[in-house]
Amino acid sequence: MANDLTFSGDSARAGQGPGGAGLARRVLRGSLLPLCVLALLAGAGAALDAAGALPDVLRYLWRWSPALLLGLGVNIGLSALAMALGTVLGLFVGALSLSPLRAVRALARGYVQVFRNAPILVLIYFTTYVFPFELRLFSWSVEFPDWIKVVVGLALPASANVAEIFRGAVQSIPAAQWEAAQSLAFRRWQIFRMIVLPQCVRRMLPPWMNLYASITMSTALASLVGVHDLVDTATVASNTVARTDFTICVYFTMLALFFAYCYPISRWTRRLEARHVRH
Repeated sequence: MANDLTFSGDSARAGQGPGGAGLARRVLRGSLLPLCVLALLAGAGAALDAAGALPDVLRYLWRWSPALLLGLGVNIGLSALAMALGTVLGLFVGALSLSPLRAVRALARGYVQVFRNAPILVLIYFTTYVFPFELRLFSWSVEFPDWIKVVVGLALPASANVAEIFRGAVQSIPAAQWEAAQSLAFRRWQIFRMIVLPQCVRRMLPPWMNLYASITMSTALASLVGVHDLVDTATVASNTVARTDFTICVYFTMLALFFAYCYPISRWTRRLEARHVRH
């Protein structure tokens, strides 16, 4: 049974092997290639725009591209904050779902079921109108930004999914490892920290990345509550230029930007899953 144990030091050495280095190199190449292509397109677009050789619709799109990229940055920032908050809260709820107390497990399970199955749009509207528009303290008032409400609205379903991912990862560890560690006089917290958690991180990473891609796409709903993101920027650009061909082009560009950001995450997730299956 002692051979079943996997310690954090062993996990770190395994991640430094040829397979891990090869995966890192492939991910780096996959990240640099889109950046090089984007730089070449930017240079070509600037040259054509200066020479007046671009069609009207592409010239408008080129001039709006900085605003569209800034809008995409807002979406990425919202998704990163929502996943950070959701991960912290989800790990706490996931730990409660493993509690030996039945009432605590039932409470955690109810939280997971409610927020996993609630529509994200409903949660965003819920947090938008439940939280005040400004905070008052005596004679001072501070505005409560809409983007914080969106972050909270996205963090709720993210936390429920992270809790379920964490619970499944812990329960997937063979019971023989717990028994072997106990036979070696490890305490429960030592077993959890040195043996279980290093394996849980590897098992949680692929579904966590899939969840992050899903939350990133859900940030497109932020424009409905007044956040100036990529969707809102595309709408403003379409209304400003007021051309049908430009409207079609700018929304296709918006789809392409979301795809260009989320697709590499999906590909990396598949490679991590395949690597986990091999090991």
